[in-house]
Amino acid sequence: MPLPRPDDNVRQAQLDRMKRRATGLLVLATAVFGVTRWYESRLPWLGFIRATAEASMVGGLADWFAVTALFRHPLGLPIPHTAIVASRKDRIGRTLGNFVQFNFLSADVVARRLASMHLAVRAVDWLANPGNARLIAHQVALGLARSAEALPDRQATLLIGDALAARVRATHVAPVLASVMSFVTADSRHQDLLDDALRLIEQSVDDNRELIRVKVAEESPWWVPGVVDERIYHKILSAVEGLLHDVRMTPDHPLRAKFDEALARFADKLQTSPEMIAKTEALKAELFSEPVLDEIATSIWRNARAGLVRYAEREQMDGEPGALERGLVSFAEAMRGNEAMLGEVDRFISGAVLTMVEQHRHEVGELIAHTVAAWDPEATSRRIELAIGRDLQFIRINGTLVGGLAGLVIYTVSRFW
Repeated sequence: MPLPRPDDNVRQAQLDRMKRRATGLLVLATAVFGVTRWYESRLPWLGFIRATAEASMVGGLADWFAVTALFRHPLGLPIPHTAIVASRKDRIGRTLGNFVQFNFLSADVVARRLASMHLAVRAVDWLANPGNARLIAHQVALGLARSAEALPDRQATLLIGDALAARVRATHVAPVLASVMSFVTADSRHQDLLDDALRLIEQSVDDNRELIRVKVAEESPWWVPGVVDERIYHKILSAVEGLLHDVRMTPDHPLRAKFDEALARFADKLQTSPEMIAKTEALKAELFSEPVLDEIATSIWRNARAGLVRYAEREQMDGEPGALERGLVSFAEAMRGNEAMLGEVDRFISGAVLTMVEQHRHEVGELIAHTVAAWDPEATSRRIELAIGRDLQFIRINGTLVGGLAGLVIYTVSRFW
């Protein structure tokens, strides 16, 4: 049964007011007809007014019957084909359901409406607002945090560990190292690295002068005088420092060329030498053993869960925007200028909506039909009358006026034909 609405009283008052106007016009036509019929024998010209009032009565009564018959039996008499809404409620519901299904939910209508709405642009504009982005980010983080807290630690670490192990097994180290070396050697970047290494070695030698002096003295025979050890120390230190300085300051030093050759040979072996490839795989297996992967997976899970919880517990309106919020706003700003991507999003949304509508629009029709069928006939009739009855009273008014004009024309023609 349809529920009453807050504006039902207002609608009822408007309907009653229109009914009084239509009925008052009919009563006026009846009164005019009675007066003119009484005096027509004395004043023949009153026949025009009498004919007009008579036709107005007929038109008004006919339309009163037609409008009343839609909702109830006129005068309470069970006349056939009256109280149409109450007696044919179920058929009206089915007809209304089919009408909505095939006229409002047709593919062409929905597609045109979706195209005019520009949903992708609206969504991007909405998401570009920092307040909306913060709301979405908070809800996403909250959902992920709750899911993370509900997931057992062991199960999570096993999932991450299995994924890491699969990735490690699938990744061959030698080609990766070869690619890294190719990048490093491009544009002589490796020479910059060599310069940095030489400066580091020079600094290390300078910082450990005393240690080198002690080592020279310890390794020298007992019978060699200390002054000789000192000269040997200075010779070694001078030779090392001079060589490092010469290599660092001379771009075409022979050692640099040898360094280039050594790197090239090593990169070539990484790609072509089965022995070198096997060694790198063995090193990978040693470095990424099962205990190491378990420890990495545990660390990743704990840090991720703690980060999600911290992010979710942030106050929505306090502090600077978080990374997720900034990412959402940046994504929306980037999408604004990408007409092609916006068009693709619109087409995707339209396709998804049209597919869903096409699959389920018959259910909408059935819902309307079943809902109307479950309504009480009298309540349904009253609800529809409240919705359209006020406008239907204009039919009564127009019927009274148009009927009167038609009667006047007919009477006039009959008099002067």
